[in-house]
Amino acid sequence: MILKMTIPNTVWYQTRSIVSSVTANTAAAAALDRVPKVVEFRTPEQTVANHTRATLGRYYTVPGDVRKKIFAHGGLPKSFERQIKTFNECSLMVRRPAVEIMEYLQRTDFARPVNRFVLHGEDGVGKSLVLAHLLHYGFQQQYVLIHVPWVPNWMKRAKEIANSASHEGSIDLPLDGAAWLVHFKSQNGPLIKSLGLTVSREYVWTKRETTPAGAPLMELVEHGINRAKFSCDTIAALVEELKQHASAGRARAMVVIDGYNAFFQPHTRLLTEAKARITPDQITLTKPFLSITRNDWTNGVCVVTVDQMVKEFKDTAAGRQSSAAAGPGQVQEPSLALLESRECFEHLDPFVPVSVVGYDDAEYYSCIQYYLERKWIQTNEPGFEEELKLLSCQNPYQLMQLCASL
Repeated sequence: MILKMTIPNTVWYQTRSIVSSVTANTAAAAALDRVPKVVEFRTPEQTVANHTRATLGRYYTVPGDVRKKIFAHGGLPKSFERQIKTFNECSLMVRRPAVEIMEYLQRTDFARPVNRFVLHGEDGVGKSLVLAHLLHYGFQQQYVLIHVPWVPNWMKRAKEIANSASHEGSIDLPLDGAAWLVHFKSQNGPLIKSLGLTVSREYVWTKRETTPAGAPLMELVEHGINRAKFSCDTIAALVEELKQHASAGRARAMVVIDGYNAFFQPHTRLLTEAKARITPDQITLTKPFLSITRNDWTNGVCVVTVDQMVKEFKDTAAGRQSSAAAGPGQVQEPSLALLESRECFEHLDPFVPVSVVGYDDAEYYSCIQYYLERKWIQTNEPGFEEELKLLSCQNPYQLMQLCASL
């Protein structure tokens, strides 16, 4: 016997209405997902001078054409440059040390001797990116940028070594000097032309090659680029000319040097023909950048970093391993102890120390949201933020490396 079941019309209509409402709610939720959401971890403010404490922890994007002018020849860590290619954008986080220095600059009396700021902190906390933020600020505010992306490159892996013709017993780095002048031209060429800066005296290079007094300053730069043999002497002349122009009020200069304590190490990895170690003071490129960081000129600012990777010229990998080996119960050497050289300390004194530390909680979660948006993190199981927080110790570099596999 077969039983035939019938469903009352009222029940059928109720079931249909429930299914219809669920379908409608699902469609509405999908529509809401398609509505652009407010991105809290970004700031639309592109004028760096307007970055304040209200924008701390948020990202802003450096335009591609500006990035090519400022950082085409250095200034960003290689790992960050690879991230730029992956993300297809150059976004910097607004962090407290950069905002602090910009606040100081906005209240500075530039008629007085230049202030020197020394950034210090552990490896991977973002000192170089703070400098990048300040470089963008200086570029927008029309400072003449005197920027050395990474001093140890000259002390460890110079492209060419030659005996100096103008300073007996000294060593020139002609190709590195020419490369720095190209970097300087990229950052400042249009600005220097618009300011109309000229050379104050005649420079004689050979019997046939001279730069006459009154020539445009960029002519001096072009000579050093085209004649690499004289690039180091050209840099020395250029730095002295810029100090004079700044002190006379014709230009405002910003000196930015990463790995500054490399200038005061006991030796370099470069060798003379007799296989003797070359000291930093024997390299002709050292003198002009020590000169520009003195406070014997006005209308400018100096921002330098002291870095643990510079000390004893530790390799990057070795430096990170040593940092990782130090457990929570071990006391690490304070980063300002890298100024242990009395000569280095006295050269910079008086200076303003600015500590750069790892992410605070707000910066950390902002970084996580940025990585999620850029698909740098594609696995977001419950509790993954806290796990990454513990594994990375909120160190920006370590966090970036950990997220690469997610």
